[in-house]
Amino acid sequence: MTGIALTALVWTVSCASSFALAMPKTMLPQNNTAELRSKFTNETDPVRKAKLLGPLSEAEFREILKDADSENFGGALAIFQQYRDEAQACKKALEGKEPDPEKHPNGFKQLQISLRQSLRRLSDIIVDLPADDQKPFLDVRRDLEQMDRQLIHELFPRRPEAAPEPPPGTPKPQG
Repeated sequence: MTGIALTALVWTVSCASSFALAMPKTMLPQNNTAELRSKFTNETDPVRKAKLLGPLSEAEFREILKDADSENFGGALAIFQQYRDEAQACKKALEGKEPDPEKHPNGFKQLQISLRQSLRRLSDIIVDLPADDQKPFLDVRRDLEQMDRQLIHELFPRRPEAAPEPPPGTPKPQG
């Protein structure tokens, strides 16, 4: 690289970073939880509502982490319960619009993905909670796991289930 090219590169990078720092916050993308929750609440189309649940859950989990880090477990639990209620409302609305998720999975897939990601995040949070504070989080987690299993079954109803284990002492079939 020549000296002129290096100088131009350094100048470009410094200008770009200066511009990024000087941008007003209104020009930056806003993932404000209240704004996303408002969009979610006001959305009438269940499929778009399911698509909004992903970004909303990310914003809510940032708040849950802040509350958990500051040991405000009640606040973290309230947000998590609200997410569960939002997911249940979304599922109910989707089922009202489309009774066959296998044939028309749009919305159901997004909801299931959001649930799976939320369950993973919650597992990471529960591990760090004191034992006394884990039970209400585990109850909400159980509700979400059940909803996730139902969605998987609705999306893939013909999926072969695992064959039950034969009782001990039963001879294995030859073949």
